Amino acid sequence: MTEPAPTPIPTDELHFTLPTAFADPADERRHRKERLAAALRAFGQLGYDEGVSGHITARDPELTDHFWVNPFGMPFAHVRVSDLVLANGAGQVVQGHFHVNQAAFAIHAQVHAARPDVVAVAHSHSTHGRTFSTLGELLEPISQDVCAFYEDHALFDAYTGVVVDEAEARRIAEALGPHKAVILRNHGLLTVGGSVDAAAWWFMTMERACRTQLMAKAAGKPVRIGHEDAMRTREQIGNDLVAWINYQPLYERVARAEAGMFD
Repeated sequence: MTEPAPTPIPTDELHFTLPTAFADPADERRHRKERLAAALRAFGQLGYDEGVSGHITARDPELTDHFWVNPFGMPFAHVRVSDLVLANGAGQVVQGHFHVNQAAFAIHAQVHAARPDVVAVAHSHSTHGRTFSTLGELLEPISQDVCAFYEDHALFDAYTGVVVDEAEARRIAEALGPHKAVILRNHGLLTVGGSVDAAAWWFMTMERACRTQLMAKAAGKPVRIGHEDAMRTREQIGNDLVAWINYQPLYERVARAEAGMFD
């Protein structure tokens, strides 16, 4: 006798992780710092660090003009929650025991100031992003994943050296505008998000998109996705919630393997 087909489990009984809402700023601060340490370790695993360059900042939930950041000179892969530094918009350390990269704050502070909606900003000198930035052009809609950035990233089409000048940093923030990412010509990539997870995911995705476009154009002439389809795809996969969801498997992997980062 044939067994009856199993009854489908109601979808509301299936586990699905979503971002946590916090009533206590102290809990939210701890959460952001844990996610920041994890993102830095993930960047380290992916080889995004380059000497003392590269940084991820996370806005403090109470002191909204202050930002948590990785210590200057510490390898991404070694950063613990207790190592993180809190600095004000001028790059002055108000909590922690390490210096901060002043170039980080020249750019990041201006981006945070211009974008109150942004919780986190990510920048590093990753290989493919840095290579792609030398072309002085935007990403093209040649794959599903890159459509997340379709008409939602910008190009800062200038290079004047290491950014330590507030006016130059403000120009980068202006170039970013309302978008999720900006390509800094001859420099690299910068992404933002409403969470650390989203900003980190956009950076990783953009780095891979740069690699894809470089490889595709080296191989031949890529076929572009049409405007309407690219726009529709961006609406499906290009928001911060989708980025947060996509990032969770990586976060879980890092959190299990790098439990010491929570110290």
